[in-house]
Amino acid sequence: MDLLEYQGKQLFGRHGLAVSDGKAVTTVDDAVAAANEIGYPVVVKAQVLIGGRGKAGGVKLAANEEEAREHATNILGLDIKGHIVRTLWIEYASDIDTEYYASILLDRSAKKPLVMFSVEGGVDIEQVAEETPEKLIKQNVDPLVGLTKEQALDIATKGGAAEDVIDGVADALVALYEVWIEEDASLTEINPLIITPDRKVKALDAKVTLDGNALFRHPENADLGDSANADPIELKAKEQGVTYVKLDGDIGIMGNGAGLVMSTLDVVAQYGGKPANFLDAGGGSDAETVQKAIELILANENVKAVLLNIFGGITRCDEVAKGLVGAFEALKPTVPFVVRLDGTNDVAGRKILEEAALPNVQAATTMDGAAEQVVAAAKGNA
Repeated sequence: MDLLEYQGKQLFGRHGLAVSDGKAVTTVDDAVAAANEIGYPVVVKAQVLIGGRGKAGGVKLAANEEEAREHATNILGLDIKGHIVRTLWIEYASDIDTEYYASILLDRSAKKPLVMFSVEGGVDIEQVAEETPEKLIKQNVDPLVGLTKEQALDIATKGGAAEDVIDGVADALVALYEVWIEEDASLTEINPLIITPDRKVKALDAKVTLDGNALFRHPENADLGDSANADPIELKAKEQGVTYVKLDGDIGIMGNGAGLVMSTLDVVAQYGGKPANFLDAGGGSDAETVQKAIELILANENVKAVLLNIFGGITRCDEVAKGLVGAFEALKPTVPFVVRLDGTNDVAGRKILEEAALPNVQAATTMDGAAEQVVAAAKGNA
């Protein structure tokens, strides 16, 4: 779950990282009131889960009330790469001497947390890694020990932090790691981590991704994120307990098990198709779950064909078939379906579909064959 900037900063603040005073608002009048309360100059910042806010006109400096009102009016409702600005973050404008970069993420190859630090902050870290890799320090952390102050000091020193702020940078890294561990985050990033003229270290921005599967340990974080801009199909799927991610293709995909669904996406792509979604109905899916999953897939108007790829273990293929029949009765879909049933009760499942004689439903026996059929069906329905 990705957090908005101000939510990440509030999380940082709970763990001792210095952040600017600010207030989240949703109306122009509240933005002006917040700016007057905080004191000028302030920065009016669009809160959306996308980069490039500044270039799109979503970050503006206001020196007085008139400018605060003007910028709030212009930014609220702004479309930034498909994300509509509904929330603003009003914060006191910081004096900046230097901009650094810091992040904690999971190094999957090393199976350890990874700290990254650079004195080249304020720009895309990918650009730094490509053009001046020597200025990007990377160190793994022993998860049984955690990021110690000593290791953080070593990172800050090797990274080239100014001598008089090395200690402050190290403290910021330790606090950032604390957020990563204690909040079950998969990414905590500060870009830029600024040094003020009076040599204070402060997080001027925040990028945080929390592990949604760990939210049961953090009920206080359950309402974070940008639900106002979330895809309505994904929100409905979440309410139903179905794992669904909308993609930009035109072939609806449903499987049981994340690995099987990922493989299905890859095979469809190999045959020249573009998946419209990732949908894992989960193990043990019954007819009702399958029907709801199909309804989610068809809610995407871009879908031109649907592939059900089921390998029955604890999921019974006859239940999947019943769910498909129920979906056709209730939804009367017009797009072609390709169905591959294999595993537990697959013979019974195929018999149910044969007897139902659903219109525009093709059977497949292999994953490759199913992928080839659904790609052809989608092209034929274009």
